Amino acid sequence: MRKPYVLLLGLFLGLFLTGLTAPTSAHAADNGSWSVYPASSQVAARPYFYLSADPGTTVEDKVVVANKTGQPLTFRLYAADAYNTARDGGFAVKTAKEKQRGVGAWAKPAKSRVTVPAHGKVTVPFTLRVPQGAEPGDHPGALVALDERIDKGEGSLALGVQRAVGARVYLRVGGPTLPAISVENVHVVHHQPLVPGLGGSTATISYTLHNTGNVTLNPKVELRAEGLFGRTLLARDLSRIPSELLPGQRVHLTEPWRGAPQLDWGDVTLTASAQNTRESASASFFALPWVVALVLLVVAVVGVALVIRARRARALPSVPVRPSRPAAPTPSRPRSSPSVRP
Repeated sequence: MRKPYVLLLGLFLGLFLTGLTAPTSAHAADNGSWSVYPASSQVAARPYFYLSADPGTTVEDKVVVANKTGQPLTFRLYAADAYNTARDGGFAVKTAKEKQRGVGAWAKPAKSRVTVPAHGKVTVPFTLRVPQGAEPGDHPGALVALDERIDKGEGSLALGVQRAVGARVYLRVGGPTLPAISVENVHVVHHQPLVPGLGGSTATISYTLHNTGNVTLNPKVELRAEGLFGRTLLARDLSRIPSELLPGQRVHLTEPWRGAPQLDWGDVTLTASAQNTRESASASFFALPWVVALVLLVVAVVGVALVIRARRARALPSVPVRPSRPAAPTPSRPRSSPSVRP
């Protein structure tokens, strides 16, 4: 029987890769025990790899793995494609077992495994070969140093994890670039208090940001809500959006609307903009308190019942009334003629 930590190893590995490559300031990717970063150029240190190449060409560079612990550490070194997490749009990379299509398939370190001495560092060359038919635009990825040891954690039911750190690779393949963004699947869900006026009304606005172009975008999203007669109910810029939306990626996001109207009818519009691209999408909403909705429902049900009853009454066939037989005539007594006396 396989142990629980082995069964969920891939899941936790993916989570760690997500967290350890989240957006940070311009310095080496680091988890406190080891770090991974590009070898310094002749100009200055680089926080990430910024590479440009045409289809059919090769790029060579070097990555540094530094050990911050007091004992030697051995890592599996591999290249991986990057993506946006569906949860919050964070920058994440694929695991070594997942299928790679971009940087993860094109970049090859000179060593697949490397042992770094205590408080030391190792520099590993790598080659990135862009295939002849590579699509132009951005192909983000990372060079990942994975500790293949399984940390079992604490307790009998603790799940094991593997930890990894990745240095980002921002590769742009030469050719036409097209920045494009779209807003999809806009929905508004109201959360009404049971009794109008008791407790605030809130709403949740959900939507999807989709990078439909071939370059990485730094999007901005504006939210606007209008009620009856064009009244502005809400207008603000959203902050809980990904700082980088990678090409082809979709991110499902939600935005709370505190103080949403309890009784109104209108539209919510989301406008996403980035470099040379701007797109909007809307959804209608109808806010109605529960008590009012219940009263209206009862009135509607009673009204429908009365209408149906009235229609049924009119639809009943009328019973024809049979004419009564005329009464038999009473026989008249013959009149006697007056006698004539002589």
